[in-house]
Amino acid sequence: MKVYFFKFLILCIITISISCENDSENDLIDVTPPVTVVTYDNNVKAIIDNNCTSCHNDPPINFAPMPLLTFDQVKEAVDNRGLLDRVSSEDTNFLMPAGGPRLPQTTIDIILQWNTDGLLEQ
Repeated sequence: MKVYFFKFLILCIITISISCENDSENDLIDVTPPVTVVTYDNNVKAIIDNNCTSCHNDPPINFAPMPLLTFDQVKEAVDNRGLLDRVSSEDTNFLMPAGGPRLPQTTIDIILQWNTDGLLEQ
């Protein structure tokens, strides 16, 4: 009886150690659904409206230098005014939205992907 129990115990230990093995991060499976193409209308506009337009309105307030109400204004801010650096910054003196907190990284990633995808409107 002790021999069977001992064999069973060894078999369990081997099975557990083999089944829990992970040699590298490359073995992990990404279950995040792929995002096709990020566009201003479908993805970015809501982020800007919910986080930026309280200051970047027309006229801008709280020392905001420009409005961010339209596609063209936001695209201009990405192209020429450092919007990507501002929303990505960890520096609280440079961070947008002003006064923080910093946007969640997943939200920042959407804006960065919009830039990578070509700053498409629709």
